[in-house]
Amino acid sequence: MRKPRWTTASYLVYAGGLTVLLAALGALTYLSTQYGAAAYAGWAFLVLVVLYGLARAFRRQKRWTAAGIFAFASVIAWAAFVGALWSWFGWLHGSSSAVSGLAGFSVARLSFELLVLAAAVGNLRRFRFPFIAAISAFVAWLFVTDLVSRGGDWSAVVTLFVGLAYLAAGSVSDKPSAFWLHVAAGVLIGGSLLYWWHSGDTSWSFICVASLVYVLLGGASHRSSWAVLGTLGFLAAATHFSAEWSSGTLAFSPSVVSTFRGWVPSLVFAFVGFLFVALGLYVRRRHPAAPLAPE
Repeated sequence: MRKPRWTTASYLVYAGGLTVLLAALGALTYLSTQYGAAAYAGWAFLVLVVLYGLARAFRRQKRWTAAGIFAFASVIAWAAFVGALWSWFGWLHGSSSAVSGLAGFSVARLSFELLVLAAAVGNLRRFRFPFIAAISAFVAWLFVTDLVSRGGDWSAVVTLFVGLAYLAAGSVSDKPSAFWLHVAAGVLIGGSLLYWWHSGDTSWSFICVASLVYVLLGGASHRSSWAVLGTLGFLAAATHFSAEWSSGTLAFSPSVVSTFRGWVPSLVFAFVGFLFVALGLYVRRRHPAAPLAPE
């Protein structure tokens, strides 16, 4: 599996392919309001054939990035097609039901997720394009969580364990697709923690600790996605503390006077900014990046 190089050309191919995908999804959304379930399934199949055909054509021309991005798009189109079929058969109620997971055991929804997962894994092996691993990681989490939970605390627990499993798998893999396992692990673990810790100063203090662990893990593993997610956690916590500490009340019996300390947000975010710089210098000293290979 080749590792994509981020250049102006590759960016334009990514942007173009994803724009085509968004246009296709927009067209399907419109067509779903104009036609019945059977006709809509036919339109979804046509979009699938076009996108997958483009992926195969670019692959024959050895246009690896273009082939991969259209293979990615074809997996999304396959999901739309299977969802349309299941709705036509009456197995799913409404086009959004196919992706409304975490609602308990449902053979129709689980079969939908399993077919999409099979398509993602198949295209990942066939086109060897790491970006497709993002789909397989998401759908695998959705399938497992849907299979054994129905929302709430138990789904958060399952999400946490799936995230830890992705972290373990990504840590032992040297394939480029391991990047997306780390991204999925960070999002799922962080999402489960935010589910439990999202209100009150104590909870947000825990988020700060978890964010610090994320940043340090990013330095140790040389996976910057952990550092990015960690900084987002710090910024979310800073937003909470800024709102909490910038407002207050003074009691002068029998009246209460509200106060607003407008300087607090600037001070909090400045502290967070300097913390980022300090963490960056610490990570560079403890875990220096490998030197670039000669051209």
